[in-house]
Amino acid sequence: MRGLLRTYVPPLPRSVTTLQLGGLVNAFGNGVVLPFLFIYLHNVRGIGLATAGLILATHATVSIVAGPVFGSQIDRFGGKAMLGLSLAILTVGYALYALVETPWQGFAVAALSGVGVGGFWPAQSTLIAGLTPTEQRPAAFAMQRVVMNLGFGLGALTGGLIASADSPRSFVTLFLIDSASFAVYGVVMALLVPAPERAPAAERRVGSYREVLRQRPVVAVVSLNALFIFAGYSGFDVLPVYAKNEAGLSETLIGLLFLVNTVVILLAQLPIARLARGRRRMPTLALFGALWAAAWLLVPLAGALSPTGAMAVLTLVMAIFAVGMCLHGAVAAPLVADLAAPHLLGRYMALNALSWQIGFALGPALGGAGLALSPTGVWLAAAGLCALGAALTFAVDSQLPERARRTPTAAAVSA
Repeated sequence: MRGLLRTYVPPLPRSVTTLQLGGLVNAFGNGVVLPFLFIYLHNVRGIGLATAGLILATHATVSIVAGPVFGSQIDRFGGKAMLGLSLAILTVGYALYALVETPWQGFAVAALSGVGVGGFWPAQSTLIAGLTPTEQRPAAFAMQRVVMNLGFGLGALTGGLIASADSPRSFVTLFLIDSASFAVYGVVMALLVPAPERAPAAERRVGSYREVLRQRPVVAVVSLNALFIFAGYSGFDVLPVYAKNEAGLSETLIGLLFLVNTVVILLAQLPIARLARGRRRMPTLALFGALWAAAWLLVPLAGALSPTGAMAVLTLVMAIFAVGMCLHGAVAAPLVADLAAPHLLGRYMALNALSWQIGFALGPALGGAGLALSPTGVWLAAAGLCALGAALTFAVDSQLPERARRTPTAAAVSA
């Protein structure tokens, strides 16, 4: 029983636990909106599939530009200050989605919220890494994955109960809930989370991205992650509209699908992170890529079945995908943090966030166009890219320094 308790409640610094509770509220708000944003733009506002995909891609593209800028400022001013700024921008940005009626408005709001996202991920990751001892980082990032997916799944279920394509006002409610969640997270972080110790000011002034990009292992890891995000996570943006328009599922059933994903992560993420201790990281990533490939290969079956059959297939897809997410969560972010020079941690985490943003920029744009051309082909292509990423992990493994090839074993933390 004690081992089970330590698996699901790993000993982490109190400040990290508090930060992640705020993240739980924020993730709930994101879950309320994100699974239904494509439906809102296309089915409610009448924006074409390809254009709606480009709007979502604009969100990610702007974050690509903003992320590195925030990374340098994180090293200068600290993760806490820049996370607060990002949350303020996101509070306004997602509230404005409720006013979108035409494509140009969608592009404008996506650009604003993209600035906030560009700063959010590197600032949050830098803050978690800075507040957590090295040996506890895998557990901290695994716990982050658990609470964010728990919040997202509960939010998706709630959003599915609220949203209706026949009622634009229902989507306004979703956007206001999400906006409030960013504000709550900001208040929790500002009042209850201390700023971690930082490198001396002289070191912070001399750092640059050039120094980061000279590290070939970091570039290899980030590039591989961009491929996985493009072929994997970004499918979440287009899966809801496929499920509704090709498989005939209601918004409520789509929300339940995301809850399945959440439940699997809630049960499996921390045990998988515990099992990963002391094991080689790249074979773990290879397994996760293979699982994602298998999940996407199943999606076209749903479009050929009745809604009941489609729901069963897509439930299996979400469960398989969730196990892959757990393997990814046990390896990806802690590996970049372990490779980072302390005085450049913000830039390293910004580069890691950039890999996500590139994937999310390309995925919705090409996914939306792909759905318009071939609802089946888009999933087969995604599966092929995930399989390619799984194969490439072994080439990346040879470039890692020996100290980073294995997930570190945990040490007890008392503060």
